[in-house]
Amino acid sequence: MNTNATHNDQLRGRLFGAISALPTPFRDGEVDLKSLAAFVDWQISEGINGLVPCGTTGEAPTLSWHERIMVIRKTVTVANGRVPVIPGTGTNSTESTIAFTAAARDFGADAVLVVTPYYNRSQAGIVRHFESIAAKVDTPIIVYNVPGRTGVDLTPATIERLADIPNIVGFKDATGDLSRPMAFAQRFGERFVWLSGHDATAFGFNTMGGSGTISVVSNIAPRLCAAMHNACRIGDPHAARVINNRLRPLIAALELEVNPVPVKHALHLMDKMASDVRLPLVEVEPNTASAISDNLSVLDAQARPSRALRSVRMAARAAPNARHL
Repeated sequence: MNTNATHNDQLRGRLFGAISALPTPFRDGEVDLKSLAAFVDWQISEGINGLVPCGTTGEAPTLSWHERIMVIRKTVTVANGRVPVIPGTGTNSTESTIAFTAAARDFGADAVLVVTPYYNRSQAGIVRHFESIAAKVDTPIIVYNVPGRTGVDLTPATIERLADIPNIVGFKDATGDLSRPMAFAQRFGERFVWLSGHDATAFGFNTMGGSGTISVVSNIAPRLCAAMHNACRIGDPHAARVINNRLRPLIAALELEVNPVPVKHALHLMDKMASDVRLPLVEVEPNTASAISDNLSVLDAQARPSRALRSVRMAARAAPNARHL
């Protein structure tokens, strides 16, 4: 028990900053592990602070058991301990979640991200769900609260009960409610790591008690996102605000359609992966594609956070000749 507590404390010290919610690359209907490996390596070389495969951005509900396991294993292998890897293992089935969580632990994941059960929306059931996972699999858990996707929001009373589960080390809050990080930080102190799951409010979240963000935009600009979060950590909100203002137009463009459709299109423009998504998702509309390419070009011109963005102008010029790039 003491060993587990020490491990969890050490892990909390590594869960901070810009953590990329990785898209799952597809090519010809199959998971593209080669592109995934190259993308993970690029993210780390650009200074990202952590990686989350098989989350919402990774289209996890469309992945088969075998595909999900392949993606988790490949991400852990390529990361090779350089940054924490926190696979999404949550489903609306407790038994399936336990199985995915055990597999992620066995492959060497640092922690797991477990979404509140969608469709099955009982607060008492949510508590029992997490109690069961923690009892069966001894690994650190980050609870993912995303009511816009699941249809259920964690109540303060439920969070109080989840605080009694030692394996739960943190929360990802994708509500966009900036009153939460400060209130929860005051209530629970160092008990939990509080991570934003909403890029548009991440700057505010991380100046009001948050420790970092599980981010979509960091897939495109990892170095810039890491710099913004580092500025928050060292108490330089002015520098963080300047960077956030550069990112805001791109974040807005990425929110024009459901995630991960826009970010995959952006990464296609950057020649990082194909823009393929799986049904029921479809590729971006032309207006969204234009907004993304325009904002990538502006970001490249203003900040040049990475060499990859330099190819955007060339790709954007070719856009009129392709239906959805």
